[in-house]
Amino acid sequence: MLNDVLLIRQEHLSAAAVICERILSDMKVLRRTRPGHKFIVAIAGESGSGKSELAHTLAKALKKASVQPKILHTDNYYRVPPSERLALRIADHFEHVGAAEYDWDLLKSNIQDFRSGRMSLMPCIDIVSGQLDRLISDFSGVDVLVVDGLYALGIKDADLCVYIDLSWRETRKNQALRGKEADDDYRLKVLEKESEDVKAFRYRADLVIDNEYNVHKVSAPDDVPAGTVYYRD
Repeated sequence: MLNDVLLIRQEHLSAAAVICERILSDMKVLRRTRPGHKFIVAIAGESGSGKSELAHTLAKALKKASVQPKILHTDNYYRVPPSERLALRIADHFEHVGAAEYDWDLLKSNIQDFRSGRMSLMPCIDIVSGQLDRLISDFSGVDVLVVDGLYALGIKDADLCVYIDLSWRETRKNQALRGKEADDDYRLKVLEKESEDVKAFRYRADLVIDNEYNVHKVSAPDDVPAGTVYYRD
């Protein structure tokens, strides 16, 4: 997103270094059987948990390791632009706040462009103006797509899924400092609804970051919970 505010701290750098090593290791294994495989890492978590900061520091770590990254912010894929979103949510009594607000078909199309190494026309929200712009990206030389966003783990073909296990209540200070949205009763309703959908994807995580920003490997669950898969085939 254009003009976003990042609050990068040492914990983001440390977590990014761990995740970078995991990606490099996984890529080495994958490319033995799938030469030229383009890698996707998805980073999800609630509002203010540090997704954008982690994506940024991870991309820089990958670049330093001679791996070409590209960041894709899923917040650019809302069907309704920021200037119109609150009014629509109020009119809908906040009933459909959550992952269903995303244009998953467009997101899937752009990810397929990355996998195929071709040019792609992507949405990009300017936070200051609230305007939806379009960005042309050339994926031909990109090795790793770093996808961050509330529901990024809804991308079912991600090679590595990272979940930041911090609730919006724990990160309200960060949200206020970034100043992206007003901190009022309407915002609290949105955060509560978003939290439900974010947590619904947590089971897909390969790595979980705790409230001290330590990175933990997660064992595969015995049972996959029932629920809606928003990333369409």
